[in-house]
Amino acid sequence: MGVGGAGGLGVVGTIVVLAVGYFFGVDITPVVQQTQSMQPGEERELSHAEQEIGQFVSVVLADTEEVWAEVLPAQGNTQYQNPTLVMFSGAVQSACGSASAAMGPFYCPNDQRLYVDTTFFDMMDQQMGAGGDFAAAYVIAHEVGHHVQNQLGILPKVNQLRSRASEVDSNRISVMTELQADCFAGIWARQAQDRFGSIEPGDIDEAVNAARAVGDDMLQKGAGRTPMPDSFTHGSAAERSEWLTRGMESGQLSQCDTFAGTGL
Repeated sequence: MGVGGAGGLGVVGTIVVLAVGYFFGVDITPVVQQTQSMQPGEERELSHAEQEIGQFVSVVLADTEEVWAEVLPAQGNTQYQNPTLVMFSGAVQSACGSASAAMGPFYCPNDQRLYVDTTFFDMMDQQMGAGGDFAAAYVIAHEVGHHVQNQLGILPKVNQLRSRASEVDSNRISVMTELQADCFAGIWARQAQDRFGSIEPGDIDEAVNAARAVGDDMLQKGAGRTPMPDSFTHGSAAERSEWLTRGMESGQLSQCDTFAGTGL
């Protein structure tokens, strides 16, 4: 399953467990102590801080759209279709099912939407030690990476494979999927620098630190657990930073085939 051609359980709830195979995001269930009380579909006014977050996310998303509109046709022979951004607080209903803030930001291939909880970036800074604008941009670019996978037809194949795989094999397929999205995020970072000159000193370190912070082993350690590789669904800190860096250095889809040599 090359580029030419979907977390942890816990406080999320039964309905999300049923749909979890369709979610591809940053799994933060090990570090989330509780979810907010809002229910899917409930509405309220955005705070000033949330409006600023929404504006920031929108700007980063626009940059990813400009990059992938050129890269995907040139390297993947596929026309890029822009995803839709959904900002939510506490809980949200997607075409993949209901989800809470414990899922972290995620991509739903069924509706081609990126879902970002308004509190996640504060959590990255305060609880995960991965603050900074470019660290936040990496997270958004990672979710866009899943959208690119969907555009290339990779996600449907992944879901088919996971549906008939053992738990251990399903987790490993999920890891490869997540690492490829990290690599795609790295491609965006490389292109953003080349096109917009938007990367400042320290930005790359921020992104790599963020990739490490959301490694399964780091999250499990942070929650007081012994890391269990067979339970990893997103990849270790070393793997995530490695594939992000590979995308940054190469800028090429062909260098992001995390499935190479696996027979998938």
